[in-house]
Amino acid sequence: MSNADRKKPDLEERTLTFAKSVRFFLYHIPKTFISIEDAKQLVRSSGSVGANYIEANECLSNRDFLYRIRIC
Repeated sequence: MSNADRKKPDLEERTLTFAKSVRFFLYHIPKTFISIEDAKQLVRSSGSVGANYIEANECLSNRDFLYRIRIC
């Protein structure tokens, strides 16, 4: 199958895959005080990318969409 024949997943699906991959990675790193604190922040920020993208898609105006997609 060539690259042109493959269906590219949409950004919403890709951000979900990214958040899951981050959690999988964090599960496998050594647990130290520093890594736990950094992991908490990484989990929150990796999940917020997808949440902000979904929110941008649900906006009412083009200006609002641009504002929210920049946050994303």
